[in-house]
Parts: sequence; structure tokens; C-alpha cells
Amino acid sequence: GTTKIFISGYNLSDRCTLHYFHSDLIQPTMMEGQFIKEAKNAAKSVNIIFSLNEAVGALAESLKIFKKHQVNLLHIESRSSIRVPGYEFMVEVDSTVGDIEGALENIKQESSYFQIITRNYKDNAEAVPWFPRKIQDLDKFANQILSYGSELESDHPGFTDQVYRARRKEFADIAFHYKHGTPIPNVSYTEQEKGVWKVVFNKLTRLYKTHACYEHNHVFPLLEENCGYSADEIPQLQTVSDFLKSVTGFQLRPVAGLLSSRDFLAGLAFRVFHSTQYIRHHTRPNYTPEPDVCHELLGHVPLFADPAFAQFSQEIGLASLGASDDYIEKLATCYWFTVEFGVTRQHGQLKAYGAGLLSSFGELEWCLSGKPELRSFDPEKTGLQKYPITEHQPIYFVTESFESAKQKMIDFAATIPRPFGVRYDPYTQTIQLLDSKRQIQKLITNINSEIRTLIDAFNKF
Repeated sequence: GTTKIFISGYNLSDRCTLHYFHSDLIQPTMMEGQFIKEAKNAAKSVNIIFSLNEAVGALAESLKIFKKHQVNLLHIESRSSIRVPGYEFMVEVDSTVGDIEGALENIKQESSYFQIITRNYKDNAEAVPWFPRKIQDLDKFANQILSYGSELESDHPGFTDQVYRARRKEFADIAFHYKHGTPIPNVSYTEQEKGVWKVVFNKLTRLYKTHACYEHNHVFPLLEENCGYSADEIPQLQTVSDFLKSVTGFQLRPVAGLLSSRDFLAGLAFRVFHSTQYIRHHTRPNYTPEPDVCHELLGHVPLFADPAFAQFSQEIGLASLGASDDYIEKLATCYWFTVEFGVTRQHGQLKAYGAGLLSSFGELEWCLSGKPELRSFDPEKTGLQKYPITEHQPIYFVTESFESAKQKMIDFAATIPRPFGVRYDPYTQTIQLLDSKRQIQKLITNINSEIRTLIDAFNKF
């Protein structure tokens, strides 16, 4: 489990003490102006957030508390505080050594701001479920998967195919060793795999003109031109990711297996989509029991290249950060009925935009056949709807536009009980916790400046 600590308000003498206190762990490194120490093994660690009253030696005294309770510090990161004048720290501690509960209680007594963010939130009423604060944090849970990509159920078409299972493990291993900021390795797909792609590609593209939403059809030719989409070749994830990043800031990340809903949604908050790289079994090109590269590249990617849909998807991710398990389930259900199986009304006609529809020619025809029940998308109600996962959906939720759906998600997120708001900073690729008037006033000032720039440009016309 993990818990995270932020400390605000220390002076240069504190910083020197910080360096000395941890000299026995590992040599410090400097990254982008921040003082960072990495633990050699942070698998069993706890992370926390707190702010101290600014005073000479305050940080040194707080570090003595950890030492008093025999708690080992594994990771320290400093940055300027946006809550109060001074600095802010993230401290990670070893959860297997010392009296952590006693240390945290003492730290809380000395703090002007104290917030626990941890994966062990169910054991602490004051805690908020852990979530990534910077895009590099996605590395921390990328391999905390519910099932490895090569682990197949007995009813999977490739269950008894040892060659296919070995191939799935190759793809899973690529994802397992991937780190943020490194290129996604290219894959040499076999002729058999290309043959499966060709069958799926040709059948789906014949339906897109009449069944897919405008945004999907608008982007698809751009993918053919810029990413090599064709019936004969399976596009490479890195090439597709580079294109997405250039148009909406979204990027792909290979995933080794099934992530929890909480972790998967957290990736969307950073405009990161966890994507599979393997393809369905060749004996069943019309069916796959789990997402494959056809689903990702033909279903999801075209919509992630649309600015309004990209923003809508990110709003679901941002709403999930720090949310309780009950709300995670509601958000995951909203994701299911929109990003996966969403239908929209355009010029009076129903069109599909969900990836589960756009990558399944059978359900793509079914969803617009007039047979399933249609309801208006409302996060509060949609989030409670049960759904089957092994058959066509009996109910679809219709959005009037991605902008409308985005605003509904923002309104719904405001009802989620959290002791803070969240905001994504695209410049630093970090999540800002909005929990003090000072930082919010600073953001308002910045927004006012941007509005003034837009007004000045508008007045030139």
C-alpha cells in the first residue's frame, strides 16, 4: 500500500538537515530543480501529504519525529508550495518498519495542513484513496494488474494454442517492462496476425460511413495518412501515440493485462490510454473476449483525436482521483456506457461513438437497429445501471454532444465527496490539488490573463 506526505515551509538550513538525515539511504539526485532521493525498494512503502508552520528548523524537527518512531524514509521530493509561501515535500516511508501510526499522529499535531493519500484508505477514516500526482507515477501501478496478458480463461479461443499463448506473453512482457518517456517498442506482426486484422478492418470500415459518428469518420482518413492505417498493416502504437499527442495531447501506453477500474481511469486524467498490443485469436476474427489491438486502434484511437471527446474522457479520469470505491464503480459504469458503448444523436440520426461498438460489426449494427432500449445520458442514473459483458447491450445511453456529456461529467464530479478539487497542469503533466484559497486565487489570476489575451485577439476582427 502507499500513502503520500507533503511538507510546506522550510528554509535553507532545513534543506541541509534533510540531506544529512537521509545520507545513509542512497545518494541524492537533482531532477528539474527538485531534490529527490529514490529508495532501492519501494514496493512496501507509504506516502503522505502535510504542511508545517513556517519556522526555522521546522523540517529538521519533523524529521526527528520519524527518527524517534524508527520510521525509514525512502523518497523525498521538494518543490515550491502553491498553498503557502515556502516549499513543499513529498515523503515516502517504509511501511514495514517502525511506528508509522505514532509518527503520523505527531506530524499531524505539528502541521498546519495534513492529508493522507494511500491505497490503504479503508483502514484510515481520514485517508483519501491514493492516486498518481505526476505522469511518471503511472509506472507505479502499471504492473499491478488483475491478470497477466498471457493468462487465458478456459473458454478463450486461444486457451489450448501454446503458440498463441507464448505470443501473448511476448506482448505482455513488452508492456511489463515499459517506463514512461521511453518509446513503445515496435512489433513485427506475423502474416497470420495481419490476416486477422485485415478481416476485421475491411468489415468495420464498410459500416463506418453509415453507422459511426461524424468525429470518427472525420479522423479516420487522417489516421490512414499519418499512422499507416490500412487493411494490410497493423499500425504501431508509438506512431499512433505520436499522432494523438500532436492533436489532442493524448498518448498510448502499453498494458500487460487488466488494470483495476481506479488505476485505468487515473490514466485518463493525464490523457494517457492504457492500450493492448496483441490481436485476437485467428480462429475467431469476429470475436474477442477482451480488448485487443483491433479494439484499441479502430475503436478508441479515432475518438481520442477529437478535442471535445478527449476532454470528456479526461473529465472522467479527473473525477476518479481520490474518489471512494462506490464512486469509482459509478464512474467506471459511465465510462462503459459512453467511451465503450456510447451512442450520440447527430442531425436527427443515431450514430455510434463507443469503442466497443466501433470495433464490433455485430454490435455496431445491433445498436442502431431500433431493437435495444435507448436512454438519455445522465451520470447520476447511468452510473447505477447494470450491464452484461458477454452479450450485446440491451440498453444504450444517448448523448446529445460530447460538449454536453463533458459538462454533465463536470457537474457530476462536483458531487463526489473529496476534501479538495483537482486540476491537470499540462505544462508539468501533474495533478494539482485545489485545497487552499491562495492557490485558487493564483489560478484565477492566470485565467484572467489568458482571457485578456483572447479578448484582445477577438477585438482585432
